[in-house]
Amino acid sequence: MNRRELITLIAGAAAWPLVAHAQQRAMPVIGWLGSMAADPAASFVAAFRQGLAESGYVEGQNLAIEYRWADGQYDRLPALAAELVTRRVDVIAAVGPPSALAAKAATSTIPIVFASGDPVEGGLVTSLARPGGNLTGISLLGVELMPKRLEQLSELVPQARTIAVLVNPNGAFAEHIIADMAAAARAKGVQLDVLNAGNEAEIDDALAALTQRQARALVVGADPFFTSRREQLVALTSRYALPASYGVREFTAIGGLISYGLKLTAAFREFGIYAGRILGGAIPADLPVQQPTTFELVINLKTAQLLGLTVPPLLLATADEIIE
Repeated sequence: MNRRELITLIAGAAAWPLVAHAQQRAMPVIGWLGSMAADPAASFVAAFRQGLAESGYVEGQNLAIEYRWADGQYDRLPALAAELVTRRVDVIAAVGPPSALAAKAATSTIPIVFASGDPVEGGLVTSLARPGGNLTGISLLGVELMPKRLEQLSELVPQARTIAVLVNPNGAFAEHIIADMAAAARAKGVQLDVLNAGNEAEIDDALAALTQRQARALVVGADPFFTSRREQLVALTSRYALPASYGVREFTAIGGLISYGLKLTAAFREFGIYAGRILGGAIPADLPVQQPTTFELVINLKTAQLLGLTVPPLLLATADEIIE
């Protein structure tokens, strides 16, 4: 082998790792870190993909997504986040406060886009306008709307002198929810009964116990775990003939009585758009946290009739959707 051939061989060998890396990363990868289970989140994932597509990224064509699901077991999230960091994904899409906190703890370099409750109070960012660091995203405002939901439920069930609130004690905002709901109950002149449930069995136990207590209506807390268990919750409130308020229309669509909150599919579309912008080179610190301003009140009239409730005219008039 002459000198020229040797130099060519060495140069080519040095380039092999770079070529291999380029081939491996030719398609960017998003790591999806979900607090809930996969099946109940299907419509939210579809909306996320829609937002990505509007940004020019289509899963399976010029983008890969690696999914990690905690199935409501929030203690699994740190290990799942660490796994995505090890995989060197390009962006982590963290859904729910526990997921976002786990992602933040796992990396300070990989960009993180979150869909979460109050990100300032939750310790994700220092400012909505200037999030700083490697995080930005969508504020879902579920906790902030819960006092309004208690007020609506009290109007719908005026005979309820005690209203229960179902809280996930493992959630990031459990104490905040209880404090806000206690203040809202005092303002409406009703008593508040706090129920805790952090897994499926505890949901069953909490609602069964409620039949032996004074509460005659229920506000289901804003928490990804409860959203993932919506079929179980709606079935139980139906079994016990319990008027209940929920945070998103996905509950009322399957028989829940009343919901008030963000249109989650629209929020997750924006979530996907933000992830696409970061894949395109935007820096999270420069993207303000988005706060949706459109909320929807949905009432299931059929369920109200089954419960023997008459919906007040003002509540009907302000509803964005009536399910009959």
